[in-house]
Amino acid sequence: MSQQTPRTIAALIRHADYQQRPDTPSAHQPYALTNAGEEQAAHAAAIVSALAVDEQWAIVAVIDSSHMLRAWQTARIMASQLDGVQQVECFDALAERSVGAVANLTVAEIAAQVADDPRYANLSDNWKSDSEFRLPFQGAESLLQAGTRVAGHLRKRMQELADTVTHDTLKLFVAHGASIRHAALELGVLSRDQVAALSMFHAQPIYVEYLDGSWIHIGGEWKVRRTADTGLD
Repeated sequence: MSQQTPRTIAALIRHADYQQRPDTPSAHQPYALTNAGEEQAAHAAAIVSALAVDEQWAIVAVIDSSHMLRAWQTARIMASQLDGVQQVECFDALAERSVGAVANLTVAEIAAQVADDPRYANLSDNWKSDSEFRLPFQGAESLLQAGTRVAGHLRKRMQELADTVTHDTLKLFVAHGASIRHAALELGVLSRDQVAALSMFHAQPIYVEYLDGSWIHIGGEWKVRRTADTGLD
């Protein structure tokens, strides 16, 4: 009888609540978690630990995180409370969608910069949530481009895992809501309509199984986006 192939599961985790500057696209804001965010991260660790025990999943010793402080802190708190997790490793590839040269300006300030530049048309009202739109500034990305970047990292790391594990295994990725959702679109986990309609809860894992190059959502709940949501991380 042939041995069953071990399962490999990715936990996709949006960072916990942090001290976000109001009305500011938050890709590169450098601020720390709030007290509530620290509690969310600890709760996430308890949820992951309980599920791993129930499912008899081994947890990879390294958590992958974006470089942003809010993601790193979320990952560090989780690592400190998960048996066998020893390290947080940070990757540029897990960053949120970059707005380039206008990083950390408010929405109004970004609109004013575009309006003051004779090369560019005024921004549409929904530019922040438009998956294809890229701000006309150096270093900026569209949401789809950010999703492609994150998806590439997930593919690489999960294939490496699949090539080496001998037991059902869970790997944690702590990153940012919009780029994770658009990575899920590229990986076939979400449809285009779902990407527009859904968001992510802070520090609540979405579990996606990696199987021979395919990705299947097996657990965790997406957040239904309110009409008033702005598309900020």
